[in-house]
This record gives sequence, structure tokens and C-alpha cells, in this order.
Amino acid sequence: MTPELKYLALISTITALMWIPYILNLISRNKLSDAVGYPEIPLTMAPWAERLKKAHYNSVENLVVFAVLVLIANTLEISNAATTSAAAAYFWARLVHAGAYTAGIPWVRTLAFAVAWGGILCIAWQILS
Repeated sequence: MTPELKYLALISTITALMWIPYILNLISRNKLSDAVGYPEIPLTMAPWAERLKKAHYNSVENLVVFAVLVLIANTLEISNAATTSAAAAYFWARLVHAGAYTAGIPWVRTLAFAVAWGGILCIAWQILS
């Protein structure tokens, strides 16, 4: 397994688990029947849980692009210092992004997003050049 695929597997697993804390918060603040149903009154979540939910959505959106590029690079047998560093940067930046978004730290969140986006562009550049 290439390092890029390892980072893809790790961030995919983390993204797959990100919903658990905000759903538990939703259940703890509302009736279980409302949490699993379709209540007429909107359910409430703590502000941090709302932010984590948004971070999760953002993670899913970006994971699609990262995964496609990593899989294309793997298919083309492109794995070098640039793609490995870009995948590592993407992974760590996405962790920081989720934490900063959940904690409500705007500039750190934005910088982490930009670093992850840079990792995506770096991998794309290696494929296209």
C-alpha cells in the first residue's frame, strides 16, 4: 500500500466516524423518537455539535475529490515525495480543520482548509504534468 492510499484509508475512516458525536448530542438533547423520526419542531444540538456536523459535511465533500485523485495517481503508479507529502498534509490539515471548526476557531479552520486544498492541487498537478 502506498502512503497516499494509507492516508486515504485513515481520513476515510475518520470521516466515516465523525457523525457519532453530533448524533449522540442530538439524542441527548431531544427525545430518541424525535431523533430517529421526522418531528415537526426542529431538533436542537449544542453549538459545537452543529459545527461538527458542518465540518463533517465539508469533510465528505473534499474527501470525494481527494479520493479520486489518490486513486488515479495509484492507477497511474504515481507516488513520489510530492504526492506523499501532499497526502500527509491533506490528512493532518483535515484533522485540524475538524477540530478547529468544532471548537469555533475561524482562522485556524480556514488555514487548515487551505492546506488540505493545496494537498489536493499538488496531487492533481502530479497527475496532470
